[in-house]
Amino acid sequence: MGRTKLSAIARRLFLGVLIVGLVIFTGVAPAAADSYDRQNLRMADFSNRDLRGDDFTRADMAGANLSHAQLQGARLFDTNLTQANLEGANLTGSTLDGARFIAADLTNVVLEGSYAFNTDFRKAIIDGADFTDVFLDPKTNDMLCEVAKGTNPLTGRATRDTLFCP
Repeated sequence: MGRTKLSAIARRLFLGVLIVGLVIFTGVAPAAADSYDRQNLRMADFSNRDLRGDDFTRADMAGANLSHAQLQGARLFDTNLTQANLEGANLTGSTLDGARFIAADLTNVVLEGSYAFNTDFRKAIIDGADFTDVFLDPKTNDMLCEVAKGTNPLTGRATRDTLFCP
């Protein structure tokens, strides 16, 4: 093997080790989701926050402000969100099973692909909400169709269309 070839191999090996070292030792840790499981978060202000993947299972969030929050993939299983403000929040792909959105403001919220079976939306304001591919029980879907109106400004979808209202 010639000297030039050995030099090229040594450079590649050095660069490879350097890159691996930089990746391992940069000190950048992956973002971890926070857990608010069973916490009292009544009237808490989470507006405009990045809460992607966070766990709010069984938390009491009555009256909380979650307006314009990024809640993609969040767990809101059996969470009390009575009279909470979620205007403009993004809940794409979230777990909402058993959550209570009683009289909550869901104006312009994006719920696309969320699991919301046994979720209570009584008296919720859903103007401009996007329910595309949300798993709802038929009775809840019918109830939401009675008050559905508006178009989501982010997705451009009509609320009634996303619920397949007649």
